[in-house]
Amino acid sequence: MTMTIKAQTRESRGKNASRRLRMQGLVPAVLYGEGAATLALSLDKKDVIHILKSESGENTLFRVGFGSEVGDAMIKEMQTDPVSDELLHVDLIRISMDKAIRVSVPVLLKGEAVGVKTEGGFVDFITRELEVECLPGDIPEHIEFDITGLHLHQSAKVGDLVPPQGVKIINDPHAVLVLVDLPKEEVAKKEGEEEVAVAQETAEPEVIKKERAEKEKEEPEKPGKPEKAEKPGKPEKPGKPEKPERKEREK
Repeated sequence: MTMTIKAQTRESRGKNASRRLRMQGLVPAVLYGEGAATLALSLDKKDVIHILKSESGENTLFRVGFGSEVGDAMIKEMQTDPVSDELLHVDLIRISMDKAIRVSVPVLLKGEAVGVKTEGGFVDFITRELEVECLPGDIPEHIEFDITGLHLHQSAKVGDLVPPQGVKIINDPHAVLVLVDLPKEEVAKKEGEEEVAVAQETAEPEVIKKERAEKEKEEPEKPGKPEKAEKPGKPEKPGKPEKPERKEREK
C-alpha cells in the first residue's frame, strides 16, 4: 500500500527560515517535475526517515498531500550535514505512473563463489549499484546475481545480469560486476616468488662464467712444444769442369 505524507507550503525561505523549521522537527523541501510549477514545502522529519528506512529506500513511491492536492512523488535528492549527518533539505519529484523513469537500484550477491570456498580467493564487489529504466510501479528493490559458479580469477559483467520483466539496465554491459581474486597478500607473495625465480635464472649463467674463469686461472699453463730444428740442407753437387775450347785447326 502506498503511504501518504502530509506537507505544508512555505513562504519563508533562506537559511534562517530553514533553521527555524528544523528546530520544529520539520525539513524544508521542494516539489517539481511533470511541467508543473516548483513548490516550496515543509515535511515532517519523521515521515522522511520512515521512507528512507523502508526496503526500497530513496526509490520508495509515496503520495504527498498539501492543501487540497495529492500526487505521486519520490525523493530525488537530499542534503545532509557532513558533520552531524542531520537532514537539511529534500528534493521531491512528481511521478506519472504511466511514464518510465530512471533510478538507481542496488545489486545483491547470492551464494558463495567456488573460488572463495575451495580456491582461496575473495569476492571483489565492483559495481554495487545499477541505473535502470522502468515504470514507477516496476522499480525493483534490488537486482540479484548468483556468484556460486565463479572460480578464482573469473569475473561477471553487467551483461550477465537478468533484470526483472519491464526493467532495462542502462549501465555498460561490459562493465565488471564482480571479480573473484587472490587477497593482496597472496598476490604480493606470488609476485615476490616469481621475481626471485627470475633473478636466480639470470644469475646462474653469470656464476658459471665466473667459476670457469677462476678455474682457468688456477690451472698451470702447459709448457709449449719445442720448436723443431731445421734440417740441414743437402750439399751442393760439384759442377762439371768446363771443357777446354778447341783450337781452330790451322789451315
